[in-house]
Amino acid sequence: MLTIQCPHCGVQAEETELSPGGEAHLSRFGPGSEDQDFEAYLFFRENPKGVHFERWRHVHGCGKWFHAARCTVTMEVFGTYSAQTTEPPKALRDKISEKRPGWTWRDIA
Repeated sequence: MLTIQCPHCGVQAEETELSPGGEAHLSRFGPGSEDQDFEAYLFFRENPKGVHFERWRHVHGCGKWFHAARCTVTMEVFGTYSAQTTEPPKALRDKISEKRPGWTWRDIA
């Protein structure tokens, strides 16, 4: 079972206490945007084999949203951070680079 630490309340929660929210760091487009931008927002998501950044909500705890970095192959969780962050913290990116040299995700490395 996947266990993830909530960065807000500090609880090490099992995935049954959490709710997945999909890919993190998406550019959101709504009414009034170009059709191709809105289509990309609705339907196109990263599906990497390796490091991935996701949104999670601590439903049966503090109720807050946060982001998590994990490996989709090994299910290893590298760390979590606030959902209000626009990109993964440098310390977390460095931690991932130590364990997975040469990793990339979008324009982040």
